[in-house]
Amino acid sequence: MSHEQIISKAKEVIRIEADAVRGLEEKINDDFAEAVEIIYKSRGRVVLSGMGKSGLIARKIVATMNSTGTAAIYMHPTDALHGDLGMVRKEDIVILLSKSGGTEELLNLVPLFKRLGVFIIGLLGSTNSRIAGLCDIILDVGVKEEACPHDLAPTASTTAALVMGDALAIALLEKRDFTPEDFALLHPGGSLGKRLSLKISEIMTAGSDVPIVRESTSIKDTIYEITSKRLGTTTVVDADGDLLGIITDGDIRRLLEKTLDLRNLRAMDVMTKNPKTINGNYLASFALQQMEKYNITSLVVEDSKKPVGIVHLHDLVKLGLQRR
Repeated sequence: MSHEQIISKAKEVIRIEADAVRGLEEKINDDFAEAVEIIYKSRGRVVLSGMGKSGLIARKIVATMNSTGTAAIYMHPTDALHGDLGMVRKEDIVILLSKSGGTEELLNLVPLFKRLGVFIIGLLGSTNSRIAGLCDIILDVGVKEEACPHDLAPTASTTAALVMGDALAIALLEKRDFTPEDFALLHPGGSLGKRLSLKISEIMTAGSDVPIVRESTSIKDTIYEITSKRLGTTTVVDADGDLLGIITDGDIRRLLEKTLDLRNLRAMDVMTKNPKTINGNYLASFALQQMEKYNITSLVVEDSKKPVGIVHLHDLVKLGLQRR
């Protein structure tokens, strides 16, 4: 194949699969709405099962449902016939995926599901199939053609099934009023979860590591505090420990450009008054927003006028909180 033929074939595959997805919109009907309602009202889990490529799509749908508030598990049809059927309970909802609607392994399972009394939804490529006649609800994911030129490898059909599964998951998300905060609780290790759940108090530099000098502290000692605490800044407080200002290493560099005689200077002479501060109960992502807004690299965490912490841009970046 020439480059032109390769490019043409790739575009054809994308067109065929895009057409398959567009065709699903006409198939979203009352059966789909009823399936969402039944899953929503169920006290059990959603059990998905399928063989081969359908099984892989089922696993992806399980992952999407679990991450958006709908408890789901995947059950391999063959393993189900050798003991795994024990994971299914009467209150569960079963979703069977099959392009042909005649998958023998699934057909062998259906009578067992019926015996358990579970509700069965079919994501099927053929609505006139043997499996279709045994399901309580059928969601039609049939396609006109596969992208495979021999009509052998499931391509457009698996894409259609995946998209229908996504539609179910997102409809259920909306039905449950699933919030970004709910999502964060299920994704604590990811950068998105951290942006949505991690508080400033949990990641700030605190205690004796917070750089603090008095307003009367000499510039020499102020520089030592900035250097020893390794945050590139220090807070300045009065005799009561209340925050008065902040001095950054940038302030020191600009000072040295003006004069090398620092003997009579004190922290109060160099500090920036009324620095940007933040409360430790805010989300760490809000600290990042403030830094971006004011073009600064650190914020003083303040509590009752006292500097109780420093949150630095580097800490937020290390946690993966920067926007991508």
